[in-house]
Amino acid sequence: MAGKPRVPLIVFFTDFGYDGPYVGQMRIAVGRIAPMTAVVNLMHDAPRFDPRASAYLLAALAPRLPPTSICVGVVDPGVGSTRPGVIVEADGRFYVGPGNGLFEIVRRRAEDARVWILLEDAAASASFHGRDIFAPAGAHITLGKDPAEIAAREASFDQMPGADWPDDLPEIIYLDHYGNAMTGLRAAQVPADARLRVGSATCRPARTFSDAPKGEAFWYENSNGLAEIAVNAGSARETLGLAIGSPVEIA
Repeated sequence: MAGKPRVPLIVFFTDFGYDGPYVGQMRIAVGRIAPMTAVVNLMHDAPRFDPRASAYLLAALAPRLPPTSICVGVVDPGVGSTRPGVIVEADGRFYVGPGNGLFEIVRRRAEDARVWILLEDAAASASFHGRDIFAPAGAHITLGKDPAEIAAREASFDQMPGADWPDDLPEIIYLDHYGNAMTGLRAAQVPADARLRVGSATCRPARTFSDAPKGEAFWYENSNGLAEIAVNAGSARETLGLAIGSPVEIA
């Protein structure tokens, strides 16, 4: 890809939230290098401080990203530690962020993947690599720079955290505005007639909300292919007492 301009699109995936200066500062960092690059806020409420849960969520969202997009992902409780920054290429898409497992499930489900360790930047803030390292690296890639030009070396995924994580995670990984609870289980891996047990509740399968009586908990395949637990016209979070990390069992 060296020297070939890419479609200028960066996608942000972080646990920053929208309050405060952090998202804006990352956008400015991109704009300094690649002012014509479009930036899409995929989400800024990824599971906080939880790269493992975020990895399964990002992997579910990744197939709908434009094929030449660059995802700058920052769920990084170890910022400033010895964990490296990385560039991952998976089936033509690039992912830039901490080497803490955040991109492990994306790369595992890809047919072809490579990883590079990012160069250290002595001028970078110890606590904001999203602004000072990851966003600039993503911007350079949109301009056609090869990862080898902005990385210290190519590495092996065996050296990265997350290699021992399961292919599907039987836990709640995200709770949306309505209180619906996404699991780390791909619905295609769950028998269609199975029930999901979470807490003291056992949820039957349904195709969509209207197939369940109001107030009843059920599970269904959501629009991103994950098994999701919901309550028709209610909140699964409140009704079932769910939180990120709540275990899910196929009954």
